[in-house]
Amino acid sequence: MAQILPIRFQEHLQLQNLGVNPANIGFSYLTMESDKFICIREKVGEQNQVVIVDMSDPNNPIRRPISADSAIMNPASKVIALKAAKTLQIFNIEMKSKMKAHTTTEEVLFWKWISVNTVALVTDTAVYHWSMEGDSQPTKVFDRHASLAGCQIINYRTDEQQKWLLLIGISAQQNRVVGAMQLYSVDRKVSQPIEGHAAAFGEFKVEGNAKPSTLFCFAVRSQAGGKLHIIEVGQPAAGNQPFAKKAVDVFFPPEAQTDFPVAMQIGNKHGVIYLITKYGYIHLYDLESGVCIYMNRISAETIFVTAPHEATSGIIGVNKKGQVLSVCVEEENIVNYATNVLQNPDLALRMAVRSNLVGAEELFARKFNTLFAQGSYSEAAKVAASAPKGILRTAETIRKFQSVPAQPGQASPLLQYFGILLDQGQLNKFESLELCRPVLQQGRKQLLEKWLKEDKLECSEELGDLVKASDPTLALSVYLRANVPSKVIQCFAETGQFQKIVLYAKKVGYTPDWVFLLRNVMRVNPDQGLQFAQMLVQDEEPLANINQIVDVFMEGSLVQQCTSFLLDALKNNRPAEGHLQTRLLEMNLIHAPQVADAILGNQMFTHYDRAHVAQLCEKAGLLQRALEHYTDLYDIKRAVVHTHLLNPEWLVNFFGSLSVDDSLECLRAMLSANIRQNLQLSVQVASKYHEQLGTQALVELFESFKSYEGLFYFLGSIVNFSQEPDVHFKYIQAACKTGQIKEVERICRESNCYDPDRVKNFLKEAKLTDQLPLIIVCDRFDFVHDLVLYLYRNNLQKYIEIYVQKVNPSRLPVVIGGLLDVDCSEDVIKNLIMVVRGQFSTDELVDEVEKRNRLKLLLPWLESRIHEGCEEPATHNALAKIYIDSNNTPERFLKENPFYDSAVVGRYCEKRDPHLACVAYERGQCDLDLIKVCNENSLFKSEARYLVRRKDPELWAKVLEENNPYRRQLIDQVVQTALSETQDPEEVSVTVKAFMTADLPNELIELLEKIVLDNSVFSEHRNLQNLLILTAIKADRTRVMEYINRLDNYDAPDIANIAISNELFEEAFAIFKKFDVNTSAIQLNIDQFCPAADFFFFSISTFKHLCFDWNLDRAYEFAERCNEPAVWSQLARAQLQRDLVKEAIDSYIKAVDPSAYMEVVNAASKNNNWEDLVKFLQMARKKARESYVETELIFALAKTNRLAELEEFVSGPNNAHIQQVGDRCYEEGMYEAAKLLYNNVSNFARLASTLVHLGEYQAAVDSARKANSTRTWKEVCFACVNGEEFRLAQICGLHIVIHADELEDLISYYQDRGYFEELIALLEAALGLERAHMGMFTELAILYSKFKPQKMREHLELFWSRVNIPKVLRAAEQSHLWAELVFLYDKYEEYDNAVITMMNHATDAWKEGLFKDIIAKVANVELYYKSLSFYLEYKPLLINDLLTILSPRLDHNRAVSFFSKMNQLKLVKPYLRSVQNHNNKAVNEALNNLLTEEEDYQSLRASIDAYDNFDTIDLAQRLEKHELIEFRRIAAYLYKRNNRWRQSVELCKKDKLYKDAMLFAAESKDAELAETLLQWFLEEDRKECFAACLFASYDLLHPDVVLELSWRHNIMDFAMPYFIQVMREYLTKVDEFAAKVTVDKLEEAESHRKTEDDVKEPQPMVFGQQLMLTAATTPVAPQPAYPAYGYPGAAAPAAAGYPAQPAYGFNM
Repeated sequence: MAQILPIRFQEHLQLQNLGVNPANIGFSYLTMESDKFICIREKVGEQNQVVIVDMSDPNNPIRRPISADSAIMNPASKVIALKAAKTLQIFNIEMKSKMKAHTTTEEVLFWKWISVNTVALVTDTAVYHWSMEGDSQPTKVFDRHASLAGCQIINYRTDEQQKWLLLIGISAQQNRVVGAMQLYSVDRKVSQPIEGHAAAFGEFKVEGNAKPSTLFCFAVRSQAGGKLHIIEVGQPAAGNQPFAKKAVDVFFPPEAQTDFPVAMQIGNKHGVIYLITKYGYIHLYDLESGVCIYMNRISAETIFVTAPHEATSGIIGVNKKGQVLSVCVEEENIVNYATNVLQNPDLALRMAVRSNLVGAEELFARKFNTLFAQGSYSEAAKVAASAPKGILRTAETIRKFQSVPAQPGQASPLLQYFGILLDQGQLNKFESLELCRPVLQQGRKQLLEKWLKEDKLECSEELGDLVKASDPTLALSVYLRANVPSKVIQCFAETGQFQKIVLYAKKVGYTPDWVFLLRNVMRVNPDQGLQFAQMLVQDEEPLANINQIVDVFMEGSLVQQCTSFLLDALKNNRPAEGHLQTRLLEMNLIHAPQVADAILGNQMFTHYDRAHVAQLCEKAGLLQRALEHYTDLYDIKRAVVHTHLLNPEWLVNFFGSLSVDDSLECLRAMLSANIRQNLQLSVQVASKYHEQLGTQALVELFESFKSYEGLFYFLGSIVNFSQEPDVHFKYIQAACKTGQIKEVERICRESNCYDPDRVKNFLKEAKLTDQLPLIIVCDRFDFVHDLVLYLYRNNLQKYIEIYVQKVNPSRLPVVIGGLLDVDCSEDVIKNLIMVVRGQFSTDELVDEVEKRNRLKLLLPWLESRIHEGCEEPATHNALAKIYIDSNNTPERFLKENPFYDSAVVGRYCEKRDPHLACVAYERGQCDLDLIKVCNENSLFKSEARYLVRRKDPELWAKVLEENNPYRRQLIDQVVQTALSETQDPEEVSVTVKAFMTADLPNELIELLEKIVLDNSVFSEHRNLQNLLILTAIKADRTRVMEYINRLDNYDAPDIANIAISNELFEEAFAIFKKFDVNTSAIQLNIDQFCPAADFFFFSISTFKHLCFDWNLDRAYEFAERCNEPAVWSQLARAQLQRDLVKEAIDSYIKAVDPSAYMEVVNAASKNNNWEDLVKFLQMARKKARESYVETELIFALAKTNRLAELEEFVSGPNNAHIQQVGDRCYEEGMYEAAKLLYNNVSNFARLASTLVHLGEYQAAVDSARKANSTRTWKEVCFACVNGEEFRLAQICGLHIVIHADELEDLISYYQDRGYFEELIALLEAALGLERAHMGMFTELAILYSKFKPQKMREHLELFWSRVNIPKVLRAAEQSHLWAELVFLYDKYEEYDNAVITMMNHATDAWKEGLFKDIIAKVANVELYYKSLSFYLEYKPLLINDLLTILSPRLDHNRAVSFFSKMNQLKLVKPYLRSVQNHNNKAVNEALNNLLTEEEDYQSLRASIDAYDNFDTIDLAQRLEKHELIEFRRIAAYLYKRNNRWRQSVELCKKDKLYKDAMLFAAESKDAELAETLLQWFLEEDRKECFAACLFASYDLLHPDVVLELSWRHNIMDFAMPYFIQVMREYLTKVDEFAAKVTVDKLEEAESHRKTEDDVKEPQPMVFGQQLMLTAATTPVAPQPAYPAYGYPGAAAPAAAGYPAQPAYGFNM
């Protein structure tokens, strides 16, 4: 038997599944002020965020980019408080607004919402309360007590009235967590320090007390143990007994010795204290007695934040794993648990009474019977009244008390019982009846009213019936409380409260006969009836049929009220209400056209019969409304021509609703009817809708009536926006026709759209008096030549002058060209040129004249321009050309004139005179052009002179290119002529550099000889002489000696050195000799020719050369003879270069010269002369304490194994790089020396490595601990593994595994050597580390899957959120751990794979609940159908449960097809019923077939009515042959629904279903079918059915047929009601027709009279010279208001609503 648990434990959600970073789930980042919101601060990338989890919608957390130190949500609403440093702000998230802000002077260490509008702030010194009301600032409440100094504040609590305040903190002392609390009384303003960890305030009402007591509960874990204290704070309320203080032990298990309380909440509903400890234990204590009810562990992680769980009166909290957990009392079990498990019946009774809980029925019944038997009726009554769930408040108990006689002088036991019940609360139904019966008999109605007001009685229909005889109003109150709708409405009707009927009926969902009620109201008060009717239809689904309501209005001829009702009822404008809209408009068009006009004007309705309403509007004189509704073109044309009766603006807009063809026809009709009256409107319509109607069609329309005026104004409105060329042309044409020359000029100037050639030709042909439009067109589109020809030939020369002077002077060149072409007089042309002062191009003018060889024509004008001071290049160019052609001193002009364009004039001269071209090009520095003309005409001398004078290196580079065929001729002219003539040093310098740059040494020598050797002014130039010699050295060495001898002014030493470097020793010697440098000459001779001189004659400085040229023995003898340190140093250096290391070291020691210590060390190291090196370095250290020397000395000592000297050296003062030497020793395997050196410099990492090589593992671990380097730990660990020192290896491994990058290497190292157990032990030990990471949990899971599969499931359940699930998935699959694989797929949200695994390995992995949870989440819907096959095979009886889960995403067609193939439709009938609301055809047909097979006709009929998506004909044909009549009746019904009326009626006749046959015939609207049924009734002698059929098919039957059948069968009595109704209907129609004919005649006469008046007053088409459209518009007279039809003197309403004055004159 399952254990009874007194609590209900629930996990609400997992924060990590919502994307919350696990690192941010903690006390510092997460807050929960109530059970409504959780607030987490986290950092995503570089952005800080606040995540708000709404517990009512946890799957959609709110994320906001907020940077804050703390964030807390309001306990009731979406208001968040934020803290950043000392700034506090409160925001309303929904309103997106800041509510309050404050900057504190102290840092806020802790804060908390203590109510929905107050925040408590705790600083280092005090506590403040900050109210949200108004602009209040934080108010100091009390100072912190000294006992809380140094404590971390973890909570702050208050009682409900905020009279008692509690501050809670914790601190670490003596290896335990100590709790400190400060209790503060607001009234007394005193504090009390208390030792405690968790506390809460609660309200508890002690039995017998009138008011509840405020209790203070706190728990503490001290060294002596745990205690829970429950005490009452403050003075007891007046009349209250004080609460007895309780102190009970709090049990902590042995394995939780360091555990302590962290949170406490009080469930006031059940009177239970919830206490949570750090280790996740939950303790439940009874608030009244302090008894421990239950204790257990609910979380492996610490629950660091809690709040009251309002829904269950329990506790809710969050642990460090991110689980949101709640615990509450299990009301169904708690009493039984206290009775049976705790063996505490008193506690069970108290809890059952206190919280009205089940489970103590037997105890209460036994106690009641015992007291009743003892005669303790008062006590027994109290027990019965207090029994939970009212188990003893029955009719049996009342009878028991009634059976006891009353004692004299005392109240009867029954009255005592009722008195106790009334004191405690409400009586039930039986008790209320039994109490009220004698009270009413005694006439004490006021007691009844009092109890009803106090809600002491349970109202019922029986009680109301009992009261109604005495007081109907009081009975109504009882019926209302008892919810008896029929009786309530009856009372409302009897009391005349009709308005309340609808409100009440809707409130309780009751449906009376509304039409009957409405008729009753109408008889009494029509206005009240209108309000009542409006209430009936004010909802989406009206309470009564609107047609019936309208009939009720019309029965009393209440048109005004009916109109008001329909306007309100039809305001939603539904399609189904079209006939009602028609009816509303019809009644008003007949009786009140103004009202109908207002209704139509408001455009309230769109679904009425528009054709019928249009005709009524036209008859009523509402011509505008008629046009709005007509759709036939004939009707529209008939009405639209009466424009004087229509609003012009409306009429223009009306054309927008017509089709293109209809619009054009209407315009044509308007113009045909009265072009004078309708032209302006036609133009407006055409202008507005030209894009839709087509501009071309409109133009043709106006042209067909030859209305150029209309065409002008129409096109004028669109021409500025149109891009069509034809529009612009037609507009120009119409403007010309109407004499609008200014407009023609404007459009020609501004438009870019017309065809210029077409317009030009038209304007020519138009012969306008003003040629300006033609001039504008020709000027804009370059028809100037044609314009000149046209004007000249038509003797319009003045327009030529106007054109070039005023319109466009820039066109003068073209005009001059045209005049020259027509042989115009030169005098005219000259005069024209002289008078034009505008801006035109001289180049173009010259070009035009020059093309015609008439350039001299311009000479006078050009010279006049020059005299005026014109500097325009074009003018001077033209003048230059004339001078060149006339040979009028052109060279002088070209040299002296500064304004002409050299390039233009030069090109002009090239063919005429190349020399002049050179002059022009040189003046303008047109380099390339000048070179080109010189080359083409062999003017190399001029070219050479120009290049020398130009001094342009780039130009020199271009002409000296190797591919230049003219280079040689040019160089000759440069050498012979250009440079000989110049005396400018810069010109010479640039030329020489150009030759050097072009790499022409021979030509350069030739050039320099010409300059230097030919007695020029540059002969003594030093640089040129240097350059000549150097060029000769490079290009022609045979000339060097000649130049050295001939030249005197060059740089001798430098030249000599260059000669030596080029092995010209004779030349160098000649230079030294010539310039008396004897020392260098002798040295040169010695070095090159005679190295065998006696070495005794050389100085010490030259001894170095001897060491190389002679053998070292003679050098050694020389050194000993001299015995000078410098000599020994030179010898040592030479010996060192010959690899005589030992001898070199001896020489250096004799010289006491350590300067070459680096070379010595390198050589000694290379030759392993370590002993000699030690001597040298000791000498060098005495001379200079260099770091390098001491470093190498230490290494040399290590190489010679002098460890004692080494240790002594390094322990003394030195400048050596000991670390470097240690590394070298380590690399060369000198581990003892390296150990000494690493120990000296405290390099524990390398020391550990060294100790590993020496086999000292424990010392290596100690060094690694000091080094604390991952690499060191790794090295030592691997070494310990190799040495099988697993304890030491585990110590090292714990420091390695916390680094994810190193974990793989460590695992591979262990696994490669087969140490699996040791590796698992290492990882298990590492899980408890603070820096444990995902890789550790993942790799341990993989190891479990391979070597300890039995432990894998437990590991995954504890740590699934911390493993790399994809990696573990592969391992579990490889190890065939299917259950674990499903678990991982579920957590990784790979639900498809989880389902596939469970189906493929059902024996190991399938669990029903898990499978159903997961299958609902899969992405691949195909798995649904595989799961159905799986369930049919594996668990067929559970398939409907599965289908319930799958149905939202299941393809029901496919599912039905699947089960049909499997022949399992009956098995899934519950599924088919549950999804039938989708109205799926396959589902409907399958379920209908099942219901047919089961012969359940009622369910089948309900299915058919509710869901119509199935093959009705097929089902009807099958049911037609069914043996049961109800199924055949359904077949008839199906035929009717498919409009197969005849089959339906025949089937009903066959089964004698007369009523169905009549209804179906009436619905068919088929007169023949109705008459056939009528005859069949007579044939069957069913006279009553005959009469009923007349009523049902009244609209279908022909009276003559009915009369004949009645007479023939002698049943006139049965038909008489029918004939009476027919007669009444015909008479009504005749009266209406007569009235209509009269109205039509009156309207015709009025129309004829108006027509005659119009004919008498003709008006002219045009008023004087002013066009009609520009004249003042004659306003259209408004239509006369039509009087209300049938109501003399009534005013027309302004809108659809009715004014206060009556508009209707009905007489009731």
